[in-house]
Amino acid sequence: MGFFDKIKAGLKKTRDSMSHNVMSMLHSFTKIDEDLFEELEELLVMGDVGVETSQHICNKLREKVKERGITDPNEVMELLRETVADMLRGGEELNLRTKPSIILVIGVNGVGKTTTIGKLANRLKSEGKEVILGAADTFRAAAIEQLQVWAERSNCEMIKQKEGSDPASVVFDTISAAKSRGADVIICDTAGRLHNKKNLMEELAKIHRVIERELPDADQEILLVLDATTGQNAVNQAKEFKTAAGITGIVLTKLDGTAKGGVVLSVRENLGVPVKFIGVGEQIDDLQPFDADAFATALFERTPEDSESE
Repeated sequence: MGFFDKIKAGLKKTRDSMSHNVMSMLHSFTKIDEDLFEELEELLVMGDVGVETSQHICNKLREKVKERGITDPNEVMELLRETVADMLRGGEELNLRTKPSIILVIGVNGVGKTTTIGKLANRLKSEGKEVILGAADTFRAAAIEQLQVWAERSNCEMIKQKEGSDPASVVFDTISAAKSRGADVIICDTAGRLHNKKNLMEELAKIHRVIERELPDADQEILLVLDATTGQNAVNQAKEFKTAAGITGIVLTKLDGTAKGGVVLSVRENLGVPVKFIGVGEQIDDLQPFDADAFATALFERTPEDSESE
């Protein structure tokens, strides 16, 4: 299955829910007026795009309709795809130019954080990079063992200490190993305690101090993993983490299992932080680099069902 097909398949539930409803609604109008925009906004909100983001999208559509003199409601779907792509575009590439570069992966327990690390390591390995993993989530039972499984699957070395060890110490050991082995990328798992707990933020600050001391000139990515199935709760989590941890990118997992894929738009709009990867399946290669145009096209493309309803 090709890149676009994976994204298209992963967004099927969202497309079947939101996109089909939007298309049906547009077919019911003979002209573009405020009633159309109000109904569209409501459908976007129901698709977990979020109230403010839905309003922003509809305002952009109003401007484009007026500028281009569009009168056919059926042309709004393409405008919607274009607007969504524009909103999501920019900053999707990982910034990993230095050797080594370091990626910290954060997020609450249960979002697929450790699995994401394994899949990301596998992707980077397939690109010819030497990757070393750091098991710095030392508090969750079985977190180290789970990461070990993924390290073996992706053929990466993993640095660990015993359960309950100081996470910053694990990061220090991982950096030391990366330097001695000439690794290209370090990926560190971190604890997934709730985002409003002070000790987690202090722990992240301590890890950052170690990185600044040991790799002062290294490129850093701080990726927040969010579970798409939680909808707007994911946006709230992201706001808390951004305040505390200065995240550089989002990884949105489990898109294939939800009709709430519209949350991608809400996360991007509310945080101003790019979505870097999306998870669209269980296989090791189902973590896909985010592509705004491919996402918008997969989400709002016309389906056979749409054609039949015309």
